[in-house]
Amino acid sequence: MATKKSAEATRIEVRISVTDTPREIVLECDSSRDEVIASINESMATNTPLVLSDFRGRQVVVPAGKIGFIEIAAPSERKVGFATL
Repeated sequence: MATKKSAEATRIEVRISVTDTPREIVLECDSSRDEVIASINESMATNTPLVLSDFRGRQVVVPAGKIGFIEIAAPSERKVGFATL
């Protein structure tokens, strides 16, 4: 039985900028970093839409020609508590 913290540790955050759109698409994937990069490379090479799924099963489809940039990172942990000044 996995704890919530260990399950979240395997997720990665993907941020996609779409051209001609002011907002970015942000999703958390259960896929590995290498799998996401392979999907991006395949999409860009064949000019087919990039399809990624988040950890809830929702899919995001972005046309390859509209991708501005993609940032892949580990999700940041929420800060709890008070900081000293």
